[in-house]
Amino acid sequence: MTEWEEESLEGRYYDWPLFKRILAYLRPYGKLVAVSLVLLLVVSVLNLAGPYLTKVAIDDFIRLGQYEGLDRIALIYLAVLAGAFVCQFLQYTLMQYIGQKVMFDMRTQVFAHLHKMSFRFFDRNPIGKMMTRTVNDVEVLNEMLTSGLILVFSDLFTLVGIFLMLAWLDWRLMLVVCIVFPFLYLATYAYRTRARDALRKNRAHVTTLNSTLEENLSGMTTVQLFNQENAQYQKFAGINRDKLKEDLRSLHYNSIYLPSIDVFSAIGIGLVIWYGGGRFVQDEVQLGVLVAFFQYLQKFFEPIRDMAEKFNIIQTAMASSERIFELLDTPEDQPNPERPHSVSQIAGNIDFENVWFAYNKDNHVLKDVSFSLKEGESLAIVGATGSGKSTIINTLLRFYDIQKGRILVDGVPLKEMNKQDLRRQMALVQQDVFLFSRNIMDNIRLGNTSLGLEEVESVAQSVNSHHFINNLPFKYEQELIERGSSLSMGQRQLISFARALAFDPRILILDEATSSVDTETERQIQDAIHELMKGRTSIIIAHRLSTLKTVDKVLVLKHGEVEEFGTRRDLLQKKGTYYNLLKLQSDFSKGTV
Repeated sequence: MTEWEEESLEGRYYDWPLFKRILAYLRPYGKLVAVSLVLLLVVSVLNLAGPYLTKVAIDDFIRLGQYEGLDRIALIYLAVLAGAFVCQFLQYTLMQYIGQKVMFDMRTQVFAHLHKMSFRFFDRNPIGKMMTRTVNDVEVLNEMLTSGLILVFSDLFTLVGIFLMLAWLDWRLMLVVCIVFPFLYLATYAYRTRARDALRKNRAHVTTLNSTLEENLSGMTTVQLFNQENAQYQKFAGINRDKLKEDLRSLHYNSIYLPSIDVFSAIGIGLVIWYGGGRFVQDEVQLGVLVAFFQYLQKFFEPIRDMAEKFNIIQTAMASSERIFELLDTPEDQPNPERPHSVSQIAGNIDFENVWFAYNKDNHVLKDVSFSLKEGESLAIVGATGSGKSTIINTLLRFYDIQKGRILVDGVPLKEMNKQDLRRQMALVQQDVFLFSRNIMDNIRLGNTSLGLEEVESVAQSVNSHHFINNLPFKYEQELIERGSSLSMGQRQLISFARALAFDPRILILDEATSSVDTETERQIQDAIHELMKGRTSIIIAHRLSTLKTVDKVLVLKHGEVEEFGTRRDLLQKKGTYYNLLKLQSDFSKGTV
């Protein structure tokens, strides 16, 4: 399967349902759209006045030798041009405003929808793909609304107006011109079908390009470390080459279709000269009518040519809208219950009852896991890499839903609780710390303006991060660059501790939280953790078992199953897996292994 096929939708939308959904975003601005359409209609009518005024000037004044009335016709013509200019200016400004507002609404909706999606969704969809949806695809829709769709309405008004004027001037001459219309329709239909396919594939390649670029820039250290620059270049060049192929295919269709419009226009004018000229010689039609016909025909094919160019914009937008609506139609696979259990304050009791969980179908990572933790107790989860330690945390925070069993907090199943209320009372500190491009103060309190500088400093002091923050040039107002890369790994970890504790969580979770700090910093953090765990239910994952001396209970996992569970003292007396792991690490640190 090719890259673009992986990006294509399984069930594609049809044009009319797509248009209906796009136009629905114009509903809040219905009055402004109505004003814009009225202005378009006025502009179209004023544009039709020019050839008719030419006809009147020739047949009613020049032919009769009444040159005095030409001044009046010229003034009317100038007034028409001025009126068309003013109306077109107002209409363009109005539609640009509407387009920007619609783009704002849609982009906000996509962004909000992404925040509802589960971790499983982001496991399947690369970040670059989501960036393309939110930025590029929405921008294309804005271009369609401001420069495509609304101008198509203008062209349609003009075409209908010209058609009516031609019929009114001379219906027989108009019927002769209609001979070219079926061929024009067939050419447009053929172009539309092929251009739509090329543009859809092109948008898919844009997504793949963005995903590849985002991945390479994020992993630049690894790329350069393992000398993968050339391999990544070849991969990117291949994707770029595929996009170029579709770009050239689209241009190929344009290079055939657009000149064909000129051919049909020339044929139409030729038919007017052939048939209309013969009737003029026989005095069956006036010269002004023929001149007006020529001018109207030129104006008739101009909108068709414009529509062909706007068609590219519309087709690109349709392909983008397919992808946006496919994202918006992706249901939230971990929704909150319709009537969630009220959770204003939890005590911190945790129960896992026969929990089974798999990231991929039946490949279970957790197998019949059961344990309980009372309010204020601390639990250490130990085991080899891949045994399911972090998965327990992911399911407790409801980043993923379990397949079998139950997880209860204070006796209430997680699926019956509001996710936001639940997570608001939990704090997670991970090994890989993510800091935002804001100052340190904002990174610690994360928008909670009720926390002032004194409270933030107090929290920072409790985890021994105040000292290094206070030594920075701007202290807590120090701006951080992307992901906090201007700080050391240990400093980022200390800030994450302060951030987790700033909200006074009832459940504190540390997932390898001290693995990235040096021994001296770890010693400082351990002293702080011991105090901070008091009165809170705490879960700690750590490979260095020497850091778990103060925990109440220990859970030993092996291949996703509970091998041992109990108090630390009981497991040491049992001299089982936990005892052997602790003894192995102790012997290794002494150099006896």
